[in-house]
Amino acid sequence: MNRRKHPRVTDEVESPKRRKFVACQRCHAHKIKCSGDQPCVKCRQVGTADTCQYAPRDRQVKVSESYLQQLKAENRRLREQPSPSASATEADQDAADRGPSRPAEAPDESNPSVRNPLIGDRAWFHPYDPSAPPIFVGEAACTAFATRFRRFLTGSNATAHIPRTQYVKDENIATANTDDITWPTLQQARLLLKIALRQICFIYHLVMRQSTLEKLEEIYQTGDFECQVNQCKFFALFAFGEAYSMRNEPSSGSRVPGTKYFARALSLVQVLPERTSITHLETLLLLSLFSYYLNRRHSAYVLIGSAMRLGLTIGMNHNVPESQIIDPVERQHRVRIWWTIYIFDRMWGSKMGLPSQILDDDIHLDMPSNITPPPLHEGQFSDTEYLKANITLARIVGETIAKLYSRRKYSETFLQRVQKLLKALKNWVETLPKHLRLEQEEPEMSRTPEGSLHLSFNQCVILTTRPTLLHILIKLSDAEGTQRDDQEEISQPVLTLGEACIHAARHSHSIILRRWINGTLPTFGFFHAHYLFSAALVLATSSFTPIGNPADLGAFETGIEVLRAMSENGNLAASEFYLNLEQVKYCLDRHLSERRRDNRSRRNAAAAIGPGTVSASDVAAAVSSTTTPSTAPTNPMVEGPLGPMEFHYPPATGAMPEGGVGRDTTSGFTTAMAFMEPTMQDFLAQSDFDLGMLHPVDTFMNEENVYAMGYS
Repeated sequence: MNRRKHPRVTDEVESPKRRKFVACQRCHAHKIKCSGDQPCVKCRQVGTADTCQYAPRDRQVKVSESYLQQLKAENRRLREQPSPSASATEADQDAADRGPSRPAEAPDESNPSVRNPLIGDRAWFHPYDPSAPPIFVGEAACTAFATRFRRFLTGSNATAHIPRTQYVKDENIATANTDDITWPTLQQARLLLKIALRQICFIYHLVMRQSTLEKLEEIYQTGDFECQVNQCKFFALFAFGEAYSMRNEPSSGSRVPGTKYFARALSLVQVLPERTSITHLETLLLLSLFSYYLNRRHSAYVLIGSAMRLGLTIGMNHNVPESQIIDPVERQHRVRIWWTIYIFDRMWGSKMGLPSQILDDDIHLDMPSNITPPPLHEGQFSDTEYLKANITLARIVGETIAKLYSRRKYSETFLQRVQKLLKALKNWVETLPKHLRLEQEEPEMSRTPEGSLHLSFNQCVILTTRPTLLHILIKLSDAEGTQRDDQEEISQPVLTLGEACIHAARHSHSIILRRWINGTLPTFGFFHAHYLFSAALVLATSSFTPIGNPADLGAFETGIEVLRAMSENGNLAASEFYLNLEQVKYCLDRHLSERRRDNRSRRNAAAAIGPGTVSASDVAAAVSSTTTPSTAPTNPMVEGPLGPMEFHYPPATGAMPEGGVGRDTTSGFTTAMAFMEPTMQDFLAQSDFDLGMLHPVDTFMNEENVYAMGYS
């Protein structure tokens, strides 16, 4: 199929001759041959990929007279707008005098293409309980995207956001801690500990494996069961052991196995130690991770924040002289504990759209490394390359939240920032060690921890590209009733980003479904449920677009079934996400039904996804309702009439639209495949100048339209 046939707004600019690659600044200074890549081969080999830069070149391009007139008209329009205040002008001049030290944060509020199209001037707060503060909704959260999609389907910005209620409450944890919780027998303790080490410590560095096993034996030999430091750490590990060894809800009344051990460890851990220890930080990491199993995302974020602050007080973001810590095992353990804190900080924040708690510029610590002899390393630590790949991915995730989902001011357009993030992700894939890759012919795609690493990567791609997918829907809706070709209304780069988002969702769906079929999907884990929820939302959205596949709707419904089964087994996160997907399915079914009848006027899709005006009492009434979408004649979560959208390529049709993705949506994908498409390679190869020439109206929604409270 020809994916390049769609005209771009920049077609008026004549394509210049292919430029010759120039050497990067480092290769030029050393007078060596440069590959011209970003980063180049030489810089990657010497470990300076982050600082590989090229001198800017002032190209001459030929443009048509009509395009120059368009630029002049745009310039006149901008000059007629109110001028900025004197203080702002002085601040801009000061920034210019300081030079290009932080060009990414220079404000350019007059350009509507600068900001993520889903980010408004004000934060999104959702009323839940009239007696409590409203809930903050981060735009990066998948549940926020689900609400945006449901509002698109209903054509009403009064469609209520679904608050998270499926989590272990504070009083339940307090009740669990009142039980008689004692150390298990030695045999049971060994089993629980080995299960925990096998399931979580190969993915994250939380403890030293061999030292922890030896410490357990020492505790039982000496009978030293009263030490609170050891009790906190081992009870937190026992909680993971129970969560991975029980297949359904325990009979004790606690929905998630291991809750009693978690509750006791949480009650014993010291909140404000004046002098922290590595063991204390290990415990905070364990408690933070297990909080996700209880779907307590805020608690997890606070716990990792405490670990981050305590780590800073002992300088863990710096290298310690060897004279201070002579033992190489202890030194490496310290390094890895810090980087795990870093990973959790970035990953936890990305789940809720919250900022990272430390800048990369403030970290001056070496990356993890191997110690000798190899048997000593293998007994204490997990794969070094895996941890380094996880660190790099966490860094990209943190940049994604800061550059795409924050309200910081940037001089670069949204597409330019997306391009840089995708370049970093492409480099991550290309430099991934062979033993960490998931090849297409891999018979077992669900290997752990490799599969988990690629699920995290796919989620990062989805976060980076997902806003453009919803934008495509809105552009298609706005073009309804006109004689213009829908695809001509959207620039090729935006279509390319939408395709990348869909591909990442299909790959995640494939990995998780394979694990479910093989019986290797954790019953009470959070992250598989979250990744499946994220993928299912994208697949439901893609089924409405010409770049999607009607079969994606079937994959969406498969995701609902898997989450339903996980929910019935006691997975709290799956319960939350299942409710959201059920509401999406309800809105989708009604949308298709209304569209077939075609008896309503078209709604403004851009206005529909705005923050809306839902009262706390309305939400409380909706949440308290026990009627399910599958049996109810009316949906308490949906307020206002449906706004049917008419597309040229409805998801219910059996014919594949030209330009669609005609692949099996459940198998045959690799992580790197999203970057192998010619259109993606073309997008990544475009200069900032080329991306800046894209007309903002054709690539991103006007903010006044997006957050308008009325309908057209």
